Amino acid sequence: MTTGRLRHGLAAAGISRRAALGGLLGLGAIAGDARAQSWPSRPIRMIVPFAPGGGADITARFVAEPLGTVLGQPIVIENRGGAGGTIGTAAVAQAPADGYTLLYGTPGPLITNPHLMASLPYDAARDFAPVSVLTKGAYVMAVHRDVPARSVAEVIALARTRPGELTYASSGVGAGSHLAGELLCIEAGIRMAHVPFRGTGPALQETAAGRVTMSIDSYGPMLPLLQAGNLRAIAVTSAERMPELPDLPTIGETIPRFEVTVVNYVCVRSGTPQPIIARLNEALVRVLSDPALDERMRAAGSSPPQGSTPEELGALLRAESAKWGEVIRRAGIQAG
Repeated sequence: MTTGRLRHGLAAAGISRRAALGGLLGLGAIAGDARAQSWPSRPIRMIVPFAPGGGADITARFVAEPLGTVLGQPIVIENRGGAGGTIGTAAVAQAPADGYTLLYGTPGPLITNPHLMASLPYDAARDFAPVSVLTKGAYVMAVHRDVPARSVAEVIALARTRPGELTYASSGVGAGSHLAGELLCIEAGIRMAHVPFRGTGPALQETAAGRVTMSIDSYGPMLPLLQAGNLRAIAVTSAERMPELPDLPTIGETIPRFEVTVVNYVCVRSGTPQPIIARLNEALVRVLSDPALDERMRAAGSSPPQGSTPEELGALLRAESAKWGEVIRRAGIQAG
């Protein structure tokens, strides 16, 4: 039937176009509710866009087991590493919008990569629907034990007396540890040389060996080196002091408003029915509020679990993207 005939038929029946459209939308909502009521009816895969054994992979497995129990279907972890997380993230963007493929996100895929890479196989803002925050952590700023600085102010003063001579390690160009160092340089008005490595482990080992001055990186992998006395913790990047390190000040206590948050989260492909997103969010928040999971993750050196609404995660992703996009632009960083 042509558009003209349809309009004429509706008018003859006394049905307005708006009412007809409302009816179609209502049928769509009913269909979405029906899918949500039967969801999930088969295993769900959670794509971790990094290799097995890393922090994201470990946390994903901590969450997957109890989440599968709550939903009544197993959550299967699928590691698809490569290209800074873009390969696995693209796989989620290309999957059906049915709630059976989840993205385990870190800052790279949806926050920093769009600013670092000339082209991506997905649109970070358009192709994904937020579900919930999983963890919100922070980095620790640490120096080699022989560095004559025991506070943020002393590190800044040392950098000013030796411009460009102090070095800081990172787990790679565009990594969170790299961007944290760049933000410190920008906000403190200092110059330090960036030394990228292939991963957090080598970066921290080289700092502990004294071949690099300092690092701003994850607390868990850093802990053994701090305990051995090879590294000395200076401050944390969170807005408030970390419960694990209550005596360690924040960088923000010296540089007002300085904050680096390491957020991990779950998204699905955009277009996934809202009732499915709501049910998945409810299950995640329930799992993340379990004290047993909190204890297990803290014991492993992971950031404590923390759920959110989809709207809160969406706002956080937008704010973090804007913040780090500006840092990347000002520092002229490109990951290729």
